[in-house]
Formats: sequence, C-alpha cells, structure tokens
Amino acid sequence: MTEATPWADSYRHPGGWDRTFPPASMVDLFEEAARRMGSAPLIDFLGRRYSYAEVLDGANRVACGLKAMGVAKGDRVGLHLPNTPHYLAAYYGALKLGATVVNFSPLYTAAELSHQVEDSGTRVMFTLSAKALLPTALEVLESSSLERLVVGSVAGALPPAKSILYRLFKRSEVAERPDDPRITAFSTLIANDGACDHVPIDPEADLALIQYTGGTTGLPKGAMLTHQNLSANARQVDALDPDPDGEDRIVGVLPLFHVFANTCVLNRTVISGGMIVLLPRFDAAVTLAAIERTRATALPGVPTMYQALMDHPKLAATDFSSLRVCISGGAPLPQELKSRFEALTQSILIEGYGLSESSGVVSTNPYEGGSKPGTIGQPIPATRVKLVDKEDPTRPPAQGQPGEIVVKGPQIMQGYWNRPDTDGKTFVEGWLRTGDVGEIDEDGFIRIVDRLKDMIAVGGFKVFPSQIETILYAHPAVKEALVIGIPDSYAGERPRAYVTLNEDQPADGKALAAWLNPQLGKHERVDSVVVRLTMPKTMIGKLSRKDLIAEVLNSNA
Repeated sequence: MTEATPWADSYRHPGGWDRTFPPASMVDLFEEAARRMGSAPLIDFLGRRYSYAEVLDGANRVACGLKAMGVAKGDRVGLHLPNTPHYLAAYYGALKLGATVVNFSPLYTAAELSHQVEDSGTRVMFTLSAKALLPTALEVLESSSLERLVVGSVAGALPPAKSILYRLFKRSEVAERPDDPRITAFSTLIANDGACDHVPIDPEADLALIQYTGGTTGLPKGAMLTHQNLSANARQVDALDPDPDGEDRIVGVLPLFHVFANTCVLNRTVISGGMIVLLPRFDAAVTLAAIERTRATALPGVPTMYQALMDHPKLAATDFSSLRVCISGGAPLPQELKSRFEALTQSILIEGYGLSESSGVVSTNPYEGGSKPGTIGQPIPATRVKLVDKEDPTRPPAQGQPGEIVVKGPQIMQGYWNRPDTDGKTFVEGWLRTGDVGEIDEDGFIRIVDRLKDMIAVGGFKVFPSQIETILYAHPAVKEALVIGIPDSYAGERPRAYVTLNEDQPADGKALAAWLNPQLGKHERVDSVVVRLTMPKTMIGKLSRKDLIAEVLNSNA
C-alpha cells in the first residue's frame, strides 16, 4: 500500500475524516473565541492570568500602535520573543493589520537574524529587554534594513510579587533600552484605546506567517503560510480530541516561534477556548510544578524534554493525574522512552508528525486506543499522504519498498518566500515532498524510515541512520543516539555512532560497538561508537544531526 488511509473505524470523530475546513482568517477565529470566552483565562504566565478579553484588548492596542508607525497590510513584522504574553499580543496585533508575522529564534546569532530580516523584508521587530535578546536585536538594527524595534519588559508581565523580586534580584539579566528614536517601549506602543480600523483579510490569499525552516544544508528558507493554512491546521488538530468539551489546560513550554507550538499550543488552544500554561523556557522542575499547580490536561513536547522530566528527582512526587495526553513531535520517539515515561507517570504519550511546510501537523496516533508505537500515526482530517519513488517522485515506489512521503491538504504552504525556483523540487504534481522516507501499513499507519538527506552511502549501499539508532536505544546504557556518515577513502562513507549514557548504566564505546555491530548488516556496521557527555540540540531541544556533523567535520579539518 502506498497511500495512507483515514483513521481506523475504531477511532472516528463524529465529524468524519473527509470533512472540509471553510476558509477562515486567524483574526476571525481569535475574535470569535474572545467573544465566546470573555473573562475566561487564555494565559497563565507563571501564576498571572490574562483573560481572552485582555489578550484581545492587547492585540487591538498593538495593531493601533503598529498602524501609527506606518505598518500596513502585507508588511512583515518580526517576533524575536520567548514564551511571554507579549508574543500573543504582538502576533494577533500584527495579523489584525493584515501584516505577515515572521518568527525569529531567540537562539539565532545577529548574523543569522540579519540574513532573515533581509530575506523576509521585516520592517519592525518585537523583542524583550533581556540580555539574552536585546543586545543581539540591537546589532541587527544596526547591521540590516530593519527599521524599528519594539522592546517589552518581562517584569511587567509577571504577577506583582514576582515582578518585584525580578526587579530586585534579576538585574544582571536585564539590558538597558537605549534612547534611540528607532526603539519604542512595548508599553508606549500600546498606550492607545485600541480603536483603530482593521483591514479585510482574504484567508486563502493573504500570508499570516513566514516560518523559516531549520534546513539540513544551506540557508533556511521561509515557508509561506496563509491564514487558511494556519486556521485549517488548528481546526484539524482540534478535531482529533475525543473529548472536545473536556477541560483544556495545555502546557506551553515548547517555543511559540516554532511551528509545532504555533499550531498545537497557540492556535489550537485559542479556537478551543482553552488555557495556555505559558512558560518562558524549558526547565524540568518548573514544568513539573506547573503541571501540578494548574492541573494541566495536555503536554506537547519533544523526546529530549520527556527524557529530562524523567531524569529529574521531582518526577516521582509529581501528580500527573490531570494529564489526558502528552504529544511528542519534532523528532522520532524511541519506544523505550515512551514505555518508560508512561510507566513512571501513568500518562499517555503519543507520537505525531509534521513540518514547517505543513503549518505544523500532518499525522498523529489516536489519543485513545488504536495507537501503533513506532509510527507517526495516520493522516489528520482532510489530509492525504502517499509514497513515491525516492529517485523519481513521479512514480510509485517498487512494491513493498519504502518511498518518499508526499502530502496534500489545506495546511500545506504556498511555497518558499522569494524562491519560486524551488517549487519544481518542492512539489510534485501538487503534492509536497517532505524529504522523509517511510512505509505505510495496511491500516494506514505511517512509519518513518529516514530522511533522504540523512542517508549514508556506503560502497553503493544506502544506510538509514535511524535504523541503527533504533537498535542503540534498546541498550539499557544508551540515553541519546545519533548516527552520521564519516568520509572513508574506500567506501565513500562509514556510519559512526555518537551516544550519551544513562547515569546508572556505565558503558564504553568499544563495548557498545561490539554489542551493536553483530546486529547490523555488513554495510551498516559502525566504525566506532563515541560516548559523549552532551549532544547538540536544536532550538526546541531535539537532537541536531546537522550540528553534530558540522562539529565532527570541523574537528577533523
């Protein structure tokens, strides 16, 4: 079978999986939720709560402030922000003007941010007066075509007692805002009544977000996502919930500037009328405390986050009984990690799949029953997934062979910003090429085999790193694993494994290689297993193969 079927009969939403999602702007869905929910909390930020009405008022004020600056429909507004209430006000405020949001990772260097500013044409950027953010943003203001900075204060968003403590004891983390006419305080920007006119939005034509992809090679590219792309994906994800009328308090520790959190934490929660337990960064102890304090019902994360929670000594004392579901994405979920987390917390941990080009989500396992561990589940509503030949995407793969995963659906991007020349490589007959190699079983469940760009060529044979990593994770000593190709004069490349270890399971590289290689084919065998103290990780905390390759190759240069 080369095309994934809808969800199995054992798990069907009353709306059906062939449903459509009428065009809707993100602004319309936000305002409808605010009218419906009113004084109900949308944000819990370290104990301070903001209602739907308050966030709407903040967004209106941001929109009017930006309009007074000269920002108009189609302009790009950058968000260089962690998870704070400023993000929501700036996000929806920019969208209400018909502007396009551009997410900027707080972990990027000034050079990386400047490139993204120039590529996207961003005019105004929001950031915070934190030493981890403002100095970099100021460099970008000086070295790029960026016109204005809007600078907010973390202390101003905290509960009164915490705000005072922050000002007293966190002075070392606060950067002074320069006296510069190009720099505006967030409080000044919103010092208006929020009563300016907003422009009409065409959900299917107007861009809501330019989401830059991490990329495996070269410079990141901006995925162009319309209002309909984002609103459809939020509604698709919301339709998966088997208990749509149940309590909805989601832990927002994944960074909102990442597409996974943008759809699953922010957009979906807003349209469902839920509350976001917003945390500015991931800290295992703070996350565990937030779950218990707010009686959270959902916890989206990446595998390394769940591993960090299990490693923390406070896990055993934490009450997880309120959690209905934990959702893993961003990287493959090792079966051993899933089983151990579920056993320790008595929670359900399911795996899903998506990418920036799909607004966030393509497939997921069912929340209740019918899940298949080791798969990324089945396509979400209104989404089609099939396999094509890895060498020639215009034809299906050979019978029984893996193929490249291609996707169609209302959430699929319009293309890459300023790169129309890439459309021919990105789409095939209207299907988005994911670059991921997979298999589809008789029930329509999809299993990722590997990424096309990650395959290692060993003497003419193709080696999938993830297959070697899966075996490594079965060893009780292995905590994290990545396999990369190392240049070899004879075979072209050889696989090499890099691992970190569980504290209570000592092992050395030679012993691990001796255990691993007999389980592999001759061309798959690693030249060594290297034990490390840490692994490089991406902005959302998943293992970074790209950074490991760069680190290893540079060290050998």
